[in-house]
Amino acid sequence: MPIKQYKPTSAGRRFSSVNAFAELTRFEPEKSLTEPKKKTGGRNNRGWITCRHIGGGHKQLYRKIDFKRNKDGVKAKVESIEYDPNRSAFIALLGYEDGEKRYILAPMSLKVGDVVESGVKHDIEKTPGNAMPLEAIPVGLEIHNIESVPGQGGSLVRSAGGVARLIGKDSGFATIQLPSGEIRQINCLCRATIGQIGNPDWINIRWGKAGRMRHRGIRPTVRGVAQNPVSHPLGGGEGRSGGGRHPVSKWGVPAKGGKTRNPRKNSSSKIIRRRMTVRYGESVLRRR
Repeated sequence: MPIKQYKPTSAGRRFSSVNAFAELTRFEPEKSLTEPKKKTGGRNNRGWITCRHIGGGHKQLYRKIDFKRNKDGVKAKVESIEYDPNRSAFIALLGYEDGEKRYILAPMSLKVGDVVESGVKHDIEKTPGNAMPLEAIPVGLEIHNIESVPGQGGSLVRSAGGVARLIGKDSGFATIQLPSGEIRQINCLCRATIGQIGNPDWINIRWGKAGRMRHRGIRPTVRGVAQNPVSHPLGGGEGRSGGGRHPVSKWGVPAKGGKTRNPRKNSSSKIIRRRMTVRYGESVLRRR
């Protein structure tokens, strides 16, 4: 995916870049696979703000994505690659042999006219876009859209450029290295899709100005040290102060490097190695 830069005709244009959308082949969604998306402004049913920094933005339609990939034994042809405003990845419209249409996350190298399928048989081709249980995937392959509970639908590695790697299988569990560097065990009956998700350069887009963030429905974020002491643990002080303590969130949760995971969480026993940043020399799957 090429990144496009314009001439600096204004201050906002000077340091901004945009997606060239070279891979897209269709610019209107399939109407039968969309539904209205109501904006909340970050408020709950009582009108209280429960999620900050949300509000405004362009009106959007939700595209129904097939994360389960449970239509087995029926081949599908890729009809188009489309933009989805609800996620960073592109989506692919599949037309099945029986006439049904579904959206999936578009992996890299998937093109219009390609044929994909899903199923539990081991003889399914291990090509990008095909989905199958982890027990049918050879060790070493790159995968995405991974289920954490069999039949629940993919919940891991779904953003643009995301890729995980299957590094082992033993006693009914598959060992997966996630993009963060975390290594965890997942039931071999869980499904995953072969390949790396497309649009890998999304992370390199420079938004350039506040207005583009407002178009996306993201409101400003005020630093804690710039607030009053009643509003934030780092607030207050005379002049410019550093907050007087280690960085924390508005509710006192460590913000930089502190462990916040509940040790009694059920899935903790399946994590072989916790994620670590590159700062500590940990290996992290690089995006291509």
